Order: sequence, then C-alpha cells, then structure tokens
Amino acid sequence: MFLGSMFNVLGSGVVILLATPLVAVIIPPLGLFYFFVQRFYVASSRQLKRLESVCRSPVYSHFNETLLGTSVIRAFREQDRFVRQNQDRVDRNQTAYYPSIVANRWLAVRLEFVGNCIVLFAALFAVMARQSLSAGLMGLSISYALQITTSLNWLVRMSSELETNIVAVERVKEYEDTEKEAEWTLEHSTLPPGWPTKGHIHIGDFGLRYREDLELAIRNISVTIQGGEKVGIVGRTGAGKSSLTLGLFRIIEASEGQISIDGVNIAGLGLHELRSRITIIPQDPVLFSGSLRMNLDPFDAYSDQEVWSALELAHLKGFVLTLPNKLNHECAEGGENLSLGQRQLVCLARALLRKTKVLVLDEATAAVDLETDNLIQSTIRSQFEDCTVLTIAHRLNTIMDYTRVLVLDKGEMAEFDSPASLIAKKGIFYRMAKDSGLA
Repeated sequence: MFLGSMFNVLGSGVVILLATPLVAVIIPPLGLFYFFVQRFYVASSRQLKRLESVCRSPVYSHFNETLLGTSVIRAFREQDRFVRQNQDRVDRNQTAYYPSIVANRWLAVRLEFVGNCIVLFAALFAVMARQSLSAGLMGLSISYALQITTSLNWLVRMSSELETNIVAVERVKEYEDTEKEAEWTLEHSTLPPGWPTKGHIHIGDFGLRYREDLELAIRNISVTIQGGEKVGIVGRTGAGKSSLTLGLFRIIEASEGQISIDGVNIAGLGLHELRSRITIIPQDPVLFSGSLRMNLDPFDAYSDQEVWSALELAHLKGFVLTLPNKLNHECAEGGENLSLGQRQLVCLARALLRKTKVLVLDEATAAVDLETDNLIQSTIRSQFEDCTVLTIAHRLNTIMDYTRVLVLDKGEMAEFDSPASLIAKKGIFYRMAKDSGLA
C-alpha cells in the first residue's frame, strides 16, 4: 500500500508537470515542506503508538486477572475497587491514544494545505497558459491535482504504518540473534551405552551467571559425590541452590569449571543425551493437557503394569482408582484439575518410572503435608537406594539421615560433610538446624 500510494503521487505529479510545466516552480518548496511535516509526524506517531501499546497491556492483563478472580473479588466485596482500577487504566491508555488522534488531525490539516496549494497553482498556471493549452489538458491537470491530496494522505499514513509495523521485523531479527542452546543431539556421539552406570558426580571450580553483564550467581564449587550417595543441598534464599541444578541440566551453561558424571564432561554432550539420562522432580510440578497416562509416560515406553506400580509407590494409586477414566483421566492445562500435592506426586511417579542413576529433588515435597512428605522420602530411599540423589532441602528433617550435606552461602560452598559432623562444627548448618529445632 505504501508503494501503491507513492506511485500514485509520482504519477499525478508527472501528469500535472507535463500538462502545466510552470507547476515545477512550486513543487520544490511544497515538497520540502511536505517532507518535514511527514518526518515530524512519522517520528511522533511511532513513539505515540509504542506508548499506547505499552499502556494497553495493563488494561488487558487487569481485565483477565479480574475475570479469573471474580469469585474472590465478590467474596471480599471489592467490586468497586476493581472497577475503579479498570477505569484508571483505561484513562491512562486514553492519555496516550488521544495525542495520536490529535497528531493525525494535525497532519491532515497540513496535507490538505499542500494538496490545495498544488490544485491552486495547477489551476492558476493552466489559466495563465490557456493560449498554449487545450481544454482537455487543463482538465486533466486539475483533476489529477485534486486526486493528489488523497494520495499524499495515504502515502504518509502508509509510511507511518510501515515504520510502526517494522518493529515486528526488529523482534524477529532480535530472536534470530539471540544466543541459542547447545545442539539437541550430536551426530557422532561417544557416550557409553547405559550411561550413567554409577552416578559418580564431580564438580570442579564450577561457576555460572544468568547473563553476560551480571556477576557469577555461584562460584568456586568443587565437590565429588560418589555413586549412590544421598546429598542434601541447603542454604538461605538466594544462596545458589537452584542455580546449581540449572547448571547440572545445562539450562544455563557454565561460565567456569565443569561438571562430570561418570567421568564424562556434560558440556560435551547433546542436551537430549544429558537431560534424558538424569531425572528431576521440580519445585513447581509440570503437567500437560492430556491424559494422566500421557503425563506419566509421554513416549509410551512402559507397560500399564509398570505405570500402576509407579503410581502405587508414589501413593497415588488409590486416588487414580477413584477416577472414572482411571489412567485416561483428562488433565487440564497445567494440571489445574489436580491439587498441587497430587501434581507433585505425579512428578514423583514419572521419576519412579524412568529411574535413572541420578535423581535431583528441587524442594519436591514443599507442597505436601508432613505425613505425605515422610511417605515420599521413604519411597525415594527404598526405590532409589543405589542411585545418586541430590536434594534441595525445604525441610531439614528430610536430609538429616543423608550421607552428606552441601551448604551454600552467597553462591559459594560454605560446608560439605555429614549432617552429624556439620552440627558438631557449629557452623551455618548448625544454626539452620537450631532454627528448625533439630539441634
């Protein structure tokens, strides 16, 4: 549309100039005036459009939040406050939208002025040169001069739209330039079959950062975990517990040092090779919309008997048997038709099915009660007895019988020993245990 408008303007200009060459005298000053008006408008319009878009998002998000929380809002009789908030956000949006309309009218007045000047001078010069011009040429020149105003309007509108919408191309370019994850699979993999077979983990001078311009989130972590050991990872909020697991799964690549599992540096593996051989039960349980069986075994790698066995070990069998469709029970998006604790147990059952040599528990029992927590911990101890288990502990009592405990403080390793030894040393772990009433 921009190109169409541009050629319309050029075509009209050529016809007018051929019919009344004297118009060439006023084209440069009018063209210069038009150029400055157009640049001034487009620059302002683009920024106003961005401001309006930024102000529009809170209106939609607040409206969506209000719809989702209608029952709670009505329960607390806060309808008036939410209506007021909605009106305030709409008003704020209009303060950005109104100037764009004003800018539009400002442009229209100036474009009409340029168009009418062209009509005036085309008619004036046609009358002045009436002896040498035929009536048909005069009519042609003036009719094209009358059309040029509309074409100029469209040309400016389209150039503004073009510059505004090119932001989408800028975003695509930005995504294209964003640093990508490592390869999903490597063509010539040298990974031994059945790796890892022991679950021996060596972390050497490991450190990572979340962005290039930020400081290291964790640094100088050097530990060796033997196969089959149960290691608890503890520390205050922000100590770097979850960052260490992100490094283990290569969600974030190492900035320094390395992690080796059974003597294989994980940095040299394809992401699928690494992530499919170790298991995590996350802090926030993830379920997908689909059947319960699909959530437990997405690749149909196990029999129904194995799935039921995993559910029994995860203390979910009784609940699933009460469902009308049993394993074909349809889970809502994000598992919203299951409680948070049940979702966590589904993740445990998923881990029991895969049963890899390395298991990571990221505060996995934070959403369940103490009794269920004890049941889960006993299941993990019995079913993952010969596996290496790394547990980010939410409750210290769950790791008091672990082989060793890694204590992190401000992103660095503070202590690493058995729970009894750490309590005897009366360091950070002792203070945390004392706060929990365990020492």
